[in-house]
Formats: sequence, C-alpha cells, structure tokens
Amino acid sequence: MLSVIIPAYNEEKCIELAYGAIQSLLAENEIEGEFIFVDDGSKDNTYEMITRLSEEKENVIGLHFSRNFGKESAISAGLASVNGDCAVVIDCDLQHPPEKIIEMYRLWEQGYEIVEGIKKERGQEKKMHSFGAKFFYSAISRMAGFDMANSSDFKLLDRKVVDVINKMPERGFFRAISYWVGYNKATVEYDVKERVDGESKWSTVGLIKYAVSNISSFSTAPMQIVTALGIVMLVISVIFGVWALIDKIIGRALEGMTTVIIITIFIGSIIMISLGIIGYYIARIYEEIKGRPRYIISSSVRSTRKNPPAK
Repeated sequence: MLSVIIPAYNEEKCIELAYGAIQSLLAENEIEGEFIFVDDGSKDNTYEMITRLSEEKENVIGLHFSRNFGKESAISAGLASVNGDCAVVIDCDLQHPPEKIIEMYRLWEQGYEIVEGIKKERGQEKKMHSFGAKFFYSAISRMAGFDMANSSDFKLLDRKVVDVINKMPERGFFRAISYWVGYNKATVEYDVKERVDGESKWSTVGLIKYAVSNISSFSTAPMQIVTALGIVMLVISVIFGVWALIDKIIGRALEGMTTVIIITIFIGSIIMISLGIIGYYIARIYEEIKGRPRYIISSSVRSTRKNPPAK
C-alpha cells in the first residue's frame, strides 16, 4: 500500500481536488493507497474539508495541529502515521504533478528505496525567490557534502526509510535528512505546475527564516566562519603590528586617526557577527534541549466507511 502524505495550510479549496486527482491515478494503475492530510493549524475550513472527505471516502486520515507548527512538522506527523509499504510526500496545491507518483512507485517496485523528485523547471516564480532558492541549495549542498540542487519535498520513501527517519530525535530538515540517511536512490524530474487554487503561503521573510533555520540545523559550517574571521583578524593584526613596530624603530609615528577608526569598526563588526552566529546556534541547542514536541495534534479523523463487496 502507498501512503500519500499531504501537508496543508489554508488549502480548503485544494483538499478535494488533490484527493480526486491522486486517487483516480492510483485506481487507474491498481495501486492501493491511503491519504494522510495534515492540517498545519489552518485558519480557514481546511480541517472541515478533510473531515468531510474522511466521511465520504474509505482511505482518508486527517490530523489537525493545535496551531501552525510549519511544514517540516507536518511532514513529520505524516511520516509518523504511515501504514503503507512506502510513502510519498506531495504538496496539496498540486504544483508537484500527481502523475509522477506512478513513475516513482514503479521505481520503488524495482527496488529503489528513495525516489527523489527533482525540479526541472521551477515554474512561474519571482526572480528574487528563484535566485534565493538556487543560492540556498548551493550553500547547503556544499556545507552538507551532497548535491541538493533543485531538490524538493516531493519524494517517495520505502517503509524502512520512513522508520529510520521517525526514530531520529532531531528537528531535521526533511529534504536534507532524506539525503543523509543514504539507501538506494533514484530521481524523477518534473516541471513545477501552477497552483490549482489560491496563492503561495510563503513570504520572502518566511523563506529567509526557513533557509537560515535549515542550514543551521543541518550544518555547523557557519560556525567555521567565526574561526575564519578570527584568522583574518589575526593576520591583519600582525600586519599592522609589524607596521607600527617598523615605524617605531625608524622614529616615525603611525599617522591617521582614520585608519584606527576603520580598524576599530571592522573588528567590532566581526565580533558582533561572530557573537550573532554563536548565539543562533546556542538558541538552536536550547530548543533541542527543551525537548518540546515537534507538533501537537489537537484532533484527528479516520475513514470508517468501507467499500461494498464486489458483486
């Protein structure tokens, strides 16, 4: 059985459309499936739509968060509820093409344990967002040590991979975690489609926070920046120290208050940047140590309706 995990935030108009599009494909290809809709604390009628769908269909599970915990938490909740032999994560707005699920499933049948959806075209996206995404994935690929260019949350995981990820206690970045765990991988390219309804819930500020949070959660490379800056300042200090010593020996005083001011400002800026980076990692450690749950499920629904026996 294939478990279809669908995180949703304010997607009331997309719930039935997503179910209908994916279920019809599964039925055509004789694939048994269950749908796990995770309502990430929506402010509209998303959960009501999920509840109604569970009453009408025989293979729907609905989870409702007590508040908005974020997409990563929604995916974690979905993975923790998987009953199938494999699971696929797909966006509710269907920008991830549902027909690719069948291609992923066939690759899984061939023995691949992780099938990654790789973006071939990003669709109609703001240039700033597109540039930021490329920069982010380039940065995290170098820091983490594996290529995540054009990666997405759209991927299929074997049950054993799901179990491993569920056992990991850290608040990890799903896209990076699925690379890190290893296993036998295959890729499927896709073009990002237009949303079936509504608009993206991601703001520029939200995307920046998301990027910074995920880089810090999966790599300690920014901490090395502090060391690098310290080495730079050591070199500069040695140069100016030798310069001052030579001026002292030859009897010429070091001239220019401007130089002193610039050096002081430069050193102060580096110190503040370094403290900021260290402080952010300490904050991440603090969040992990508190041990609060990644999400709180305030209510859930499960289909009780069964199909009538075939005649």
